[in-house]
Amino acid sequence: MTTEVPEWSAEVVAQLPYPVIFATVSGAHLYGFASVDSDLDLRAAHLLPVTEVIGLRPGPETISTDSWRDGVELDVVSHDLRKFARLLNSRNGYVLEQLLSPLIVATGPLHAQLVELAPAFITSGHAQHYLGFAASQQKLFDKTGTLKSALYWLRVLLTGQHLMRTGELETDLAVLGTALPYVPELIAMKRSAEKGPFPAALEERLRADTATLRVALEEARDNSPLPGYPDPAAVDALDEIVVTARLSPR
Repeated sequence: MTTEVPEWSAEVVAQLPYPVIFATVSGAHLYGFASVDSDLDLRAAHLLPVTEVIGLRPGPETISTDSWRDGVELDVVSHDLRKFARLLNSRNGYVLEQLLSPLIVATGPLHAQLVELAPAFITSGHAQHYLGFAASQQKLFDKTGTLKSALYWLRVLLTGQHLMRTGELETDLAVLGTALPYVPELIAMKRSAEKGPFPAALEERLRADTATLRVALEEARDNSPLPGYPDPAAVDALDEIVVTARLSPR
């Protein structure tokens, strides 16, 4: 994965109003096709104090901000640890990718614990996330015809298929798309123009390939060695992480 994350990303995360457990980069940077004008998707988990969990004035389970810095559009989303853990336990591919992203902006011991526990939460049920995400990207491509939506469409189908077969999370389209000879060309085009159109000459092939990939993902799901749900012992361990973190003095 070749990408550049601005050095000031950590400063942006440090401005969140609660202690940050971790922060990573998602979106096109994580998927291997960030362009010169791509926005920066920062994803984090924060820890609310006990008083803002049990009292009458609860703190925000989710913090979401949009802004600009040095000509870069920023999209920052952070979940309180308890909400993040609930999402992780609900076979949510978004938070799994955020947690395991190699593009780390902020980290710490609690992040390391969550990463260590993450494989126990990878299930065959994650296929539904990737199938649903692919369907939404297909609709977006049908509406807009953009190169970005086409690359997202391919990426989610390939990530889901790889996850079902291996239990390993791979999000880089350059790694996933080696069997599709036009992928390197598309990635190069996307890196030079964020909002460029998809090449009309390749549309028929794209639609045929994504239809094949969708069937392959469904078959990989049905034959996956992954469990349908996380082991209860892993859920207990995740619960202990949340409780211990919340009650630890700071």
